[in-house]
Amino acid sequence: MSEESQKRKCPALRWTKRFGVAAFLFFLIKGLLWLIVPGIIAYFSLS
Repeated sequence: MSEESQKRKCPALRWTKRFGVAAFLFFLIKGLLWLIVPGIIAYFSLS
C-alpha cells in the first residue's frame, strides 16, 4: 500500500469548508435583500 491511501483527511476540514460556503451564501442573500427590499418599497411608494 502506498502512503497516499493510508493518509486520511480530517473530517473537520470538510465541515469547515461546508460551513464557510453556507455562511457565504447566507450573507450574500441577506445583503442582496437589504438592497432589494428598500428599493421595492421606495419604488411602490413613489409611484
